[in-house]
Order: sequence, then structure tokens, then C-alpha cells
Amino acid sequence: MFQKITRSAFAFVIALLLSSISAYAAPDGKAIFQSNCASCHNPLKDATGPHLQGVDGRVPSKDWIYNWVHNSSAVIASGDKYANELYNKWGKTNMTPFPGLSKEEIDAVVTYVNSVKAPTPGGETPGATGEAPAENNGWLYTIITLALVVLMIILWRANAGLRRVASEKEGLPVEKEIPVYRNKVFIAVAAIVVFIAAGYWIVNGAINMGRQQNYQPQQPIFYSHKVHAGINQINCLYCHAGAEKSRQAMIPSPNICMNCHKQINEYTGEKEYPLYTAEGKKVDGTAEIHKLYEYAGWDPVKKEYKRKANGDIDAKPISWVKIHNLPDHVYFNHSQHVKVGQVQCQRCHGPIQDMDEVYQFAPLSMGWCINCHRQTQVQFANNNYYSIFEKYHQELQAGKRTGVTVEDIGGLECQRCHY
Repeated sequence: MFQKITRSAFAFVIALLLSSISAYAAPDGKAIFQSNCASCHNPLKDATGPHLQGVDGRVPSKDWIYNWVHNSSAVIASGDKYANELYNKWGKTNMTPFPGLSKEEIDAVVTYVNSVKAPTPGGETPGATGEAPAENNGWLYTIITLALVVLMIILWRANAGLRRVASEKEGLPVEKEIPVYRNKVFIAVAAIVVFIAAGYWIVNGAINMGRQQNYQPQQPIFYSHKVHAGINQINCLYCHAGAEKSRQAMIPSPNICMNCHKQINEYTGEKEYPLYTAEGKKVDGTAEIHKLYEYAGWDPVKKEYKRKANGDIDAKPISWVKIHNLPDHVYFNHSQHVKVGQVQCQRCHGPIQDMDEVYQFAPLSMGWCINCHRQTQVQFANNNYYSIFEKYHQELQAGKRTGVTVEDIGGLECQRCHY
């Protein structure tokens, strides 16, 4: 009788453990959104693509969302009226397909974007990022899991003790109990678990060696991309002019900054958009502008450049700290992606227009680049660079193909990116 009760208790414990594991395994809508959608979409306002809050109420059906996310080109090619209206409204640019996202993951993203709250009148948003505060119940599941494990051990020991007492009462031989730490099965299982954990830790550490995702160094001048690219809507190419013309994006010289800051000598957005470092320290925007003047050699009082004895401007270069670094054996061309591929800046750099201090958004790993090449469709329309691919153009016109990915034009060939 007791054994039946014990087995039922064990079954109950296992069921609770599985339920806690499934809670951990539930898709994280916020993480999926930031990894796949944030480069082009904002929950609350239009960006490169339309805002996503309330998208489940705007589209024809939930299945339509799944089909659109998995392959928007196929939906457009099917003649779907809403899809074609959306395609024409947003500059006839196909959305990047995400065939690997499950329906549950897409539902999690929709739930997340619908939970994001609008900014308060003071200009601040929940969490100071424009996103709803995430509910993190991980600690609760951890406590429940540990409690269940302890309960399972207690029941196991109680069952063994009662079995021994019952055997002694019935006069049956009682086997001498071997301590757990001397049990061969336990030692073997523990050794295997330790070996697997150590192997995973070593391999994962080696794979991530040299990668700098979320790297956010302190810069000599606090430059807010949110203020410049976000609030004031300054185009990325105004400062990074080389991004569409050369391999390097180019860090702007102080002269480009001075085109505006000869007239703008103070930060007037302290009330609406106060500046803070990543550590939460308040930043004096006007003082940062005057740091620029020191580097540029500008006298804000006389409104002229300071001169050395030989007549040269008394300026010095700004020692910006490079954030995005690739290995020396990797070739990356900005113009190839920005001009030819028409890839938006946010695709690699994340929601740059919402960042005060810039950090490395993407892992910039080989796998990350390859997945992008497999999924990203090349902009063939009105792009003379791809005129030599006559076969693909003919197949597109004949309706045999809905799009051409970077992989189709050799984007996975080793020598494309490696010397």
C-alpha cells in the first residue's frame, strides 16, 4: 500500500517538475522581438516597417500573420489584397522571411508588442526604454523546482527506510545499504553529467571567444544616437557617409559635428529627454557639446576657431573607442550591404535610434551572418547590380520563384567573406 502511495507521490513530483520545465521553455516574446524584429519594427511607432502593436487586429487572420512572417513574398505573389496594399505602402520592400519561427513564438511576439505601454507625458517610458517591464518569475520556478527535488529525495529515503523495516519484521534478509557517494550507478551518472557540463562550458566558451555582443565602452564624449538619429531624425548617412560608398562606414570627423554645433552650443532637451549613462548617472548635455569644442578647437565665445602660431587650427582628434570588431580574416563591405543589398542600418546595429550609448547589438558571429544570407531576399527590382542574373529575372517574371536570397547568388561561398 505504501509503495503505491510512494509511486503516486513520485509521479506527482515528476509532473510538477515537467510543468516547471515547460514554463521555462515557453517562448520569450521580448527576446524573440529584439533578436528578429527590432531592427525594422517598433511596437508603438512606425520605423523601417509599420508599428506592431495591435497587428493581430489589423490583419485578416492569425494564420495570415504566420504565413506573412514565414514568407511574405509568397503571400504577395498569391494576390492577397491586404498583403499587396502593405507591400506598396512600404516602398515595395519585402519583409525578411523567418521560416524558423514557430506559431507559438510568433504568438509570443504579438503578446509582447501588445503589452508595451505608450510613453508617459514626461517623455519617459516604463523602464526608460519604451518597453513594458518584463515579468520575470524565474526565481519562483527555481524555488519550486528545488523544493520538489528535496521532497523527492525525502520520499525516496522514507520509502527505503520503510522497506527495510518491513523486511526485518517479516524476517526477510536485509541488504546492507550502500552510501550514495559509493554507489557505482550514482558515481557513473555523476561523472557523465560533470563531463557533459564541462564539455559544454569549454566548447561554448571557445566558440564565444572574441565576440563582444552587448559591448558598450565609455566614449570620450557622450554622444546620444537617440537625440540625433531618433528625436532629430538625422539620417545615418549624414555622419557616416562612407557606409554606402566604401568598405568602411567611417567615423565622422569633428568638422561634421561642427556643421551643426557652431550654432547649437547647448542642450535644451533636459526636461523632455534627460540624458543618462548606462549606469544611471545623469549627463550634462551642454558640457558634452563643449567637450566637442575642445577637440575641434572652437571658441564658442568668439565664434571662431583657435589658431596656433603657424596659423593651423588648434584641434585634436577624438579618440572614439571602436565597438564593432571583426576578425582580421573576415571581409565585410558596408557599401555592398547598404547600397547594393539595401540593408537597413538597424538590421545589424539594432534600434540605434533609441540608444543613448551605443552597444554591439548583434553577435556578429559566422552563424549569425550565414543565417541572414539564407533568409534575406536580394532587392532585384530596379537594381542594376544584379542585371547579370538573367535566369533569376526570367524565373521571377514567369512566377517560378518568389524571390532570390543572398545564398542563391553565392552568399555562402567561403571566399566571399574569408581571404
